[in-house]
Amino acid sequence: MERADLIIRTFKPADQQAARALILAGLGEHFGWVDETRNPDLEDIAASYAPSRRTFLVAVAGDTLVGTGALRRTDRQSGEIVRVSVRRDWRGQGIGRLLVARLLEQAREQGLKRVVVETNNDWYDAIGLYRRCGFVPYAEDDESIYLALDLDERQVSRHPINEDL
Repeated sequence: MERADLIIRTFKPADQQAARALILAGLGEHFGWVDETRNPDLEDIAASYAPSRRTFLVAVAGDTLVGTGALRRTDRQSGEIVRVSVRRDWRGQGIGRLLVARLLEQAREQGLKRVVVETNNDWYDAIGLYRRCGFVPYAEDDESIYLALDLDERQVSRHPINEDL
């Protein structure tokens, strides 16, 4: 699902304010409030998601940052997708799926064998997104659902990250 008006690229320091605001707005919409102290990784995204063990992507349409997503390596063969968020007025257009697909491509390129996600068990849109991307639930508790995807290393990247911006 490609979109001519959308570029997915690696986070740049100039994206800091817009990316942080977008993620916090999404959390606020879901929970009705946001405790910013519970999100210290958003204070300096470039430092929190420095390359080598982490990847932070942004989706940009024109001059507007409309989506985010990150991959953190958790051990030699596993990673975790976090901070997937799409601006409210851009939801329902496949941007979340594109971000997750690109993060999975990055995981494969890094040699990861398994990627997991955790989300609130009442965040049905997020759960649906991950399930549509092939993730399968493996655990649940009072607050969260945990989903995993075992990666097929034979799949090759079809969507390189566009670094033109």
